[in-house]
This record gives sequence, structure tokens and C-alpha cells, in this order.
Amino acid sequence: MAGDFPDYLDYHQTGRPAAAMEIDYPDGFSTGPHSHPRAQLLFAIQGVMQVRSEAGAWVVPPNRAVWLTAGVEHEVSMCGAVKMRTLFVDPEANPNLPRTNCVIAVSPLLRELLVAAVMIPVNYDPSSRDGRLMDLLLDELRAMDVLALHLPAPADPRLRRVCDALSARPDDASTAEHWAGRLGVTPKTLHRLFRQHTGMSFGQWRQQARLLSALERLARGERVIDVAAESGYASQSAFTAMFRRQFGLPPSVFYRR
Repeated sequence: MAGDFPDYLDYHQTGRPAAAMEIDYPDGFSTGPHSHPRAQLLFAIQGVMQVRSEAGAWVVPPNRAVWLTAGVEHEVSMCGAVKMRTLFVDPEANPNLPRTNCVIAVSPLLRELLVAAVMIPVNYDPSSRDGRLMDLLLDELRAMDVLALHLPAPADPRLRRVCDALSARPDDASTAEHWAGRLGVTPKTLHRLFRQHTGMSFGQWRQQARLLSALERLARGERVIDVAAESGYASQSAFTAMFRRQFGLPPSVFYRR
């Protein structure tokens, strides 16, 4: 990445177990595919990020963060102006750190630690207050709640065709039977392939795709009624019920929280 953005090497070559960085991005900006030698916790105090990799996609709204293991190639796209606060972590710094990529809930304490950590020098004194704050931050990462905001990308080219179409048109109401006919397989085979390659049923994958698309649209300030229709729901109430089941909050207040 070029321009006025920080030099990531400074945050990876330190002898300290973790280093935090702040960076702001405009709406629509994309980092392009890249990777880091350290694990990364991506968090935004404002805006929504979409993170894509070969393994799938994550949508990261406020009060959530995405944990990426070291070396994973990924691309981050911004939905709205994003104020990112990110932490680069030595994978061996703590035996309880996550070993897989995931989206997590950010507690009020973890949020404040991340905000404070960006003010700490990269080569801080481990015995100082800065060092104790970073130690506490790493301790907080042990108790993360994994959230289902991941959309797995199947390697099977037949399923890729289905998934690409459903991602592009979340309101597509085509059934599994319809898709099976288009692919020249039986519905039973289609369901088996979805389970095998994504760990989800066809219906679960489509609902997840609709949910993640809705999160992006809501982040851009679109009306809930419009988001419901574009996400394939027959009514705003049906969409709101699904959203509340997933997050415990209605979509109208999700981002305000």
C-alpha cells in the first residue's frame, strides 16, 4: 500500500509481542490483496469492513472485530468512512490466541484497550505501564466470543457458480431444486456438496449471504424496508425477525449500539 499510509514493516519487525496501529480510510477504499507475517485483529470504531480471502468473506460491523491468522492473504473493503484500529500479534505471544480466522465480539474493555494501544510506541518498555496495558490486551483476546459472520467460499466450481450468483443477487428466490437442475445434478447431490464444501446447507448459506449483504447496506445508511426487499425478504417484519434472532437487536438500532 502506498501514499500516506503507515509502513506495516514497523509493526511486524518489533521484538514486542504486539503492536497497534490506527488508520482511516474513505468509503469504497480497498486495500488490495495482501498478507502479514503476524496475526491481525481488525477493528473499526466507525464504519464497516468487508474482509475477503480464498476461504470466504467476513463482514465486520462496529463492536465486532475479525481475527486473521498469520500469512492469510486477504483484502479489506470499506463500507462508509472507516476508522480502523488494528493489532498485529506474534502468534506465539499467548497460547490461548485463536488458531483460526473468525469474527469476534468486542467488549467495552477490549474496545478501550485497542483505542489506547494505538498511542503506545511500537518498541514499548515491557515493564512500563504501556507494557502492562498490552499484556492486558492480549489477555482479553483469550475470552473472545466467536460470531457467525463468515461466509465460506466453496472450492467446487459448480458451487462457486451458485454462490457467486446468490451473493450478487441476495433477493434471488431460486430453490435448491432449481439450482440442481441448472447444474445437472440432483437436489440431494447439491445439498451434499454444500455440506461438504461449506459446512452449511443451501438454505443456511443463502441466509448468511443475505445477512452479510444486509449489514453492508445498513452501514451505508439505506432504509431498513429497502434492505429487506433487496435481501429477498417478503416483508420488513420478516427481515427484522431474522436479524433479531442473529444479533439480539433490530436492524434499526444495530449500528447505533
